[in-house]
Amino acid sequence: MPIWIFRISTLIAFPFLTYDFIDKDPVSLAGGLLCAFIVIIAEAIFKRLRLIKMMIACFGFLLGYLLFIFGDYAVMNFALGGQDWWADHERYVEIGLIIFGVLASLLKSRDLEGLSYKGRHLKVADVSALMDGRIVDLCEINFLSGVIVLPVFVLEQLNKMAASKDPLERAKGRRGLDVATRLQELKEIAVRITAKTPKAEDDTERVVKLAKSLDAELVTLDFNANKIGALYDVVVLNIADLTTALKPVVLPGETMSLFIMKDGKEKEQGIGYLDDGTMVVVEEGRKHIGKRTEVSVYSILQTSSGRMIFAKVK
Repeated sequence: MPIWIFRISTLIAFPFLTYDFIDKDPVSLAGGLLCAFIVIIAEAIFKRLRLIKMMIACFGFLLGYLLFIFGDYAVMNFALGGQDWWADHERYVEIGLIIFGVLASLLKSRDLEGLSYKGRHLKVADVSALMDGRIVDLCEINFLSGVIVLPVFVLEQLNKMAASKDPLERAKGRRGLDVATRLQELKEIAVRITAKTPKAEDDTERVVKLAKSLDAELVTLDFNANKIGALYDVVVLNIADLTTALKPVVLPGETMSLFIMKDGKEKEQGIGYLDDGTMVVVEEGRKHIGKRTEVSVYSILQTSSGRMIFAKVK
């Protein structure tokens, strides 16, 4: 609401000031109204631009002006002839080089931003994180903060997978590209694309080296990335580890309500699942298949593939 108060006040104040202090005629009113519109448009433009974008545009302005200075010096001191043409057109050349510098810097701003951003507020996403898709949910609930960095070589790998003849690989590639697009559309977090490509033997080591060079954290689902990250002293945020850590704690002796879906391998056993997908084997649960019943946990088995819970019908 305050921004609308500012804009309405500007539209009222500028014509009043020009009419009262410059000249009491319709031209002054129109001039004040024009100035008010210019101020409002400038405010809207600068509100949308980030500080880094304005700094990059200023860098492009200086670069274009320096090119003009060098060109002017070269023509005036080394060119044999052409000074007259240069004297007639140097202003146009100056403006053209400045515009070229600003546009070139803005068009390449993503590469410049990818090189300028460093620190633990950066999260580099690899192929597995993009194919999984849960990174979008984590960003939407503000669990992941800072800036998500998408390396160009990761997007190229997803693009190759999307063009594969294998239906499963093609589906994974397209899903990864869709997730990358959704990340860029999020308002909760900023996304940057960097063309930096460290030399490495495989893509996992390459993305870890990139995170190391940016002093960033790596978001992944690849357990090999955990091991390589430990070698390079890179913080790895494994979404699979997060899912395991957030599984509900169940202790022997606890009672829970469980929907028994199917029969088990042994006689009279029933099988049910917790909300996180943990399998619960229920003794004497076959007669309760298709029903929700109270069960009592008596044993928990942790295996390399996950966790199994054994319970009895209460």
